[in-house]
Amino acid sequence: MTARNRGETSGMPRYTTSPRAPEATTPKQVFTRIAELVSERLPDTVEQAVQDRGELTLHVRRDRLLDVLRLLRDHPDLRFELLSSVSGVDYLGHPNLADDRRLHSVYHLTSMTYRRRIRVEVAVTVDDPHVPSAVSLYPTADWHERETWDFFGIVYDGHPNLTRIEMPDDWQGHPQRKDYPLGGIPVEYKGAEIPPPEDRRAWA
Repeated sequence: MTARNRGETSGMPRYTTSPRAPEATTPKQVFTRIAELVSERLPDTVEQAVQDRGELTLHVRRDRLLDVLRLLRDHPDLRFELLSSVSGVDYLGHPNLADDRRLHSVYHLTSMTYRRRIRVEVAVTVDDPHVPSAVSLYPTADWHERETWDFFGIVYDGHPNLTRIEMPDDWQGHPQRKDYPLGGIPVEYKGAEIPPPEDRRAWA
């Protein structure tokens, strides 16, 4: 039996055309072309494109997040078929924070076809921490979004079951936020309490 369509390496059979990478040679040129292509297809969507240490990060508008992810997944020159993780970052007190959008939802995408990785970020405020859920586009986002909600309090609108995944269901607050106390929190399992860092035993 002879294998057909050997150019297809994504494992997604609806891709029937032979893959063609963006016309570029160096990683920097490839990332520049990817950022340009997204900006061309979705104008006024990318707030900032950052290339640093061989990585590309696209900072995009919250209301266009799903459009960006769909383009990155489906465009034959991009083909980022895998969402490998969704995580959160709290930039409280960061000197380069331009506004009060300190919470970032971060998406790590992988192209199985072209062996490339990029990062997409969406910034929101603590008072309005809502982001569209990516589960409809990438089912792997399901538990990742739950964990990010649990630890950072980013609300993924449209998620099929946005409940806590690490902390108890009735836990108050989101422990990965930088304004969350580092100690003095009652531990319900043993009736104990974790002392604040300054009161903990100093190990020699």
